[in-house]
Amino acid sequence: MNSNSKQTESSTAIRPIPREAFDWYDQYAHGLIDRRTFMSRLTALAATGFSVSLLTAALLPDYAQAEQVSFNDPAIKASFVKFPSPKGYGEGRGYLVVPRQLKGKAPLVLVVHENRGLNPYIKDVARRLAMKGFIALAPDALYPLGGYPGNDDDGRDMQSSMDRGKIEEDFIAAARFLKKHESGNGKLGAVGFCFGGYIVNMLAASIPDELDAGVPFYGTPAAKELQSKVKGPLMLQFAGLDDRVNATWPEYEKVLKANKAEYVAYVYEGVNHGFHNDSTGRYSEKEAELAWSRTLEFFNKYLS
Repeated sequence: MNSNSKQTESSTAIRPIPREAFDWYDQYAHGLIDRRTFMSRLTALAATGFSVSLLTAALLPDYAQAEQVSFNDPAIKASFVKFPSPKGYGEGRGYLVVPRQLKGKAPLVLVVHENRGLNPYIKDVARRLAMKGFIALAPDALYPLGGYPGNDDDGRDMQSSMDRGKIEEDFIAAARFLKKHESGNGKLGAVGFCFGGYIVNMLAASIPDELDAGVPFYGTPAAKELQSKVKGPLMLQFAGLDDRVNATWPEYEKVLKANKAEYVAYVYEGVNHGFHNDSTGRYSEKEAELAWSRTLEFFNKYLS
């Protein structure tokens, strides 16, 4: 796949739940509507034959379904580590996962959560990377407030109450901390989802000489004043039905082209924002596995 290109993937998944329900969940998840409004809309939709319990079961996360790699897997070692963040909240904490059998120095990947803290899905993504030979660190933006509270609603409220600039500095500090890991090869990648996708774009703009590869999943660009610094390489993953995020892409692509940045972008048609998250009904297995295999190939290419 050449740089500066975009491919379209088709989805054959059958989605019995109406599109508007996924749109409402996206609005709810990103603070555009409150929970009462979200639930009242689902109740109204129930009149068309979908029970509220069915809708909520499909839309809201069930993290028990998202575990692909056990934290007890003997091939990896998972622990929590702290790192200094003098420009952020002073100190950060992250979930560090290291392969037990390292063959020389290992590549490094920062894993960035959505807008609700370090939930079980993101921890599992870090473990998946470690199983493939990467040292992965997943910071928790909510650590200054006690950490991910165990449910997304409270986590979302907590994160929205925090200083955005300090959160960004915490992730920059985490990236620099991971890049110096004693068992790492010094090559740093970052993958993030939703808010985490934004953070990956922000890192690509804020520390372009320190980030060796970035993969934002359905993430918006960094602030306009920073975008001119992006050099890549980036692999940008978009959901075809994600109108909110996709609307930001044409202008961002113009900037990347003007920068002569190295990038590739994929749009997976027929899937929703969050299609990689296997804890919700937005998950689309075929497209998620394809996007993830491309992510691993990208990191192997640029971080080895």
